[in-house]
Amino acid sequence: MEKSFQNEFSSSSWHDQNEPWWMRSGDVCEMLNISSSSLQNYRIRGLIPAYKLGSTWFYKYHEIIEVLENNKTREGGKNE
Repeated sequence: MEKSFQNEFSSSSWHDQNEPWWMRSGDVCEMLNISSSSLQNYRIRGLIPAYKLGSTWFYKYHEIIEVLENNKTREGGKNE
């Protein structure tokens, strides 16, 4: 049985769905298992929404999940 990405992380103890949850770059990299340069590339290309305060980038947990869900591929590897 395939588990959705959102269900996997929403049941995690480090996320409270009742509060808006802001993540720093390191948190997003760990969550997605990507490098900081990949995250920067996604941010620059507008693939992942981001917010900057001073020199620190922040991301909303639910927006990251939304991007993943909206870009999920079906069998065959094409977005439809």
